[in-house]
Amino acid sequence: MKLLLFFLDGVGLGTNDPQVNPFARASLPHLEALLDKHKLVANDHLNDGELAKDFIHTQQASLLALDACLDVDGTPQSATGQAALLTGENIPMKIGSHEGPKPSPAIVRLLQQGTLLSRLTGLGKTASLLNAFPPRYFEAIEAGYRLPGVIALSTLQAGIRLNTMQDLFAGNAISADFTAEGWHTALGYENTPLLTRTEAGERLGELTRRYDLTIFEYWLTDVAGHHQDMPTACTLLEAIDEVLGALLSSWDEGRLILVTSDHGNIEDLGTRHHTRNDVPLLLIGPFKLREKFIRQIHSARCSKQRIDLTAIAPAIIDFFG
Repeated sequence: MKLLLFFLDGVGLGTNDPQVNPFARASLPHLEALLDKHKLVANDHLNDGELAKDFIHTQQASLLALDACLDVDGTPQSATGQAALLTGENIPMKIGSHEGPKPSPAIVRLLQQGTLLSRLTGLGKTASLLNAFPPRYFEAIEAGYRLPGVIALSTLQAGIRLNTMQDLFAGNAISADFTAEGWHTALGYENTPLLTRTEAGERLGELTRRYDLTIFEYWLTDVAGHHQDMPTACTLLEAIDEVLGALLSSWDEGRLILVTSDHGNIEDLGTRHHTRNDVPLLLIGPFKLREKFIRQIHSARCSKQRIDLTAIAPAIIDFFG
């Protein structure tokens, strides 16, 4: 079995209002086909907490709502949300607040106690963060000017190296914007090979075959939410949709895609701040794998009234047996 964790930073389930929610406004044919014409927005059926009713279930996909607030006051943030996602622990509760965007020393210590990545590699499973990082990223970290985010840090703590520019050139990684256009325009690496969105989706599909667990981190959604830029937000979501369509064209039995986030943001461009909205858990793949994963999600919930971010890591570990 193979699992791709397709992580979208700053994506919540907002209202079905095209004036503020780009998910209600953008053209997303592949995503909406997966959900039998449902949009990726808040829905009453996602919020009543009962096993039979708290997800949209179609022939190809299942959509659940995850609580990102974790019983802690304030607005969810990236570092604590991603740490909860990767550890299965209520990190905001443990440290007393939502924190981000980069992990504080307290969060780093909690990550060192074990994450999804370290536990799976300890069980003999293979894993990779598919993002490629440019030379200046590594230079800034080594010089102490920058801290890795939670996902990159957890990758390193598990003994898994981060992909470099050489990996991107060799076709063994993906740029954060899918096509590597940003490596040309923003970073100045003009020799970087460019991909179309279709080619990026196909490469994602090919790379997931090499490992048991793969992660791809897409953070531009959070940036667009902070900028309150509807045209850019729609363009980004349409790019994700096109990549997803190409990825699904080569998807096969025995593999599961899990799309989720750490907190809300882009779904409400009426504010430039994060939201307290639920975040999506979109499962794409064969019915039996989705059904198994949903049962594991509910088992991880235990006595909680709502399914939250802490259910993901234990469910993925159980998924691999």
